[in-house]
Amino acid sequence: MRRIEVLAYPDIQLLDVSGPLQVFASANDFKRQAGEPAPYEVVVVAASPRIRTSAGLVLEAAVLPANGGKIDTLVVPGGWGVNAACDDPVLIQWIASRSRDATRTASVCSGAMLLATAGLLDGRRAVTHWGRCAEFARRFPAVRLEPDPIFIRDGNVWTSAGVTAGIDLALSLVEADLGRHTALAVARELVVFLKRPGGQAQFSQPLKLQQGDGRFDRLHGWILENLAGDLSLTQLADHANMSPRSFSRRYREATGRTPARAIEEIRIEAARRMLERGQPVNQTARRCGFGSEETMRRGFLRVLGTNPRAYRERF
Repeated sequence: MRRIEVLAYPDIQLLDVSGPLQVFASANDFKRQAGEPAPYEVVVVAASPRIRTSAGLVLEAAVLPANGGKIDTLVVPGGWGVNAACDDPVLIQWIASRSRDATRTASVCSGAMLLATAGLLDGRRAVTHWGRCAEFARRFPAVRLEPDPIFIRDGNVWTSAGVTAGIDLALSLVEADLGRHTALAVARELVVFLKRPGGQAQFSQPLKLQQGDGRFDRLHGWILENLAGDLSLTQLADHANMSPRSFSRRYREATGRTPARAIEEIRIEAARRMLERGQPVNQTARRCGFGSEETMRRGFLRVLGTNPRAYRERF
């Protein structure tokens, strides 16, 4: 059984704690229902037995464990109370020491600031909530901050973006521990994406594309990086090391749709996120590989029931 400790402190973000907790709890439920033992022992730990979250809900916590006992994972969430927590030398020392006892250490959202204050991110790649990136970069210049990813793994240290990204990170930890089948079962139970391609812009490729055996995950990543390039059937088949005919058949078997339909959906998802960030329609159409505004407009009307300009104004 893997012991996971989730740190809590006053004014912590509730979902930073409860999101990963539920992922691990659902993984335990899935294994028990399969007649197997629960893989995780998850404990919320804090300097005080009762911690009030920024949402007003009070959490009951176990005392901070003494250092020296080995654990699998230390999870450090964020929230409005993170700045005060960074100024607590006792807590920072505990994080630094407990991290040495852990096989891996992970932060959720602005919890990366606590890891950085403890010196755990110096020289490492890291991510935090998009709204705290400028502050983070000023305070921790030794950290290689990357503002876009949903989560980053650098060695045995994992950091994740804002709030719900803690669920993405926890699902990835479950997949690393227990395999894709269990992680996907948990994602389905929680009605979330197993993997959100892209970054905090949240290019959310439909979950249906991930319901197969994972053989096309790398291809989907390549597609997202080459939306404006040649995504013809021949190119896709070459990238998948298959003949066009074999690729079309196996891709449809794995994802439930044709390659052309999947690419259209991925492009529309990417365009949506660009428009939500205020990007011009013509630039969005070009960067997402539609070729023209008219082609993108027809795709939006067919899939979303609205045109790109109306979508941009609304969102």
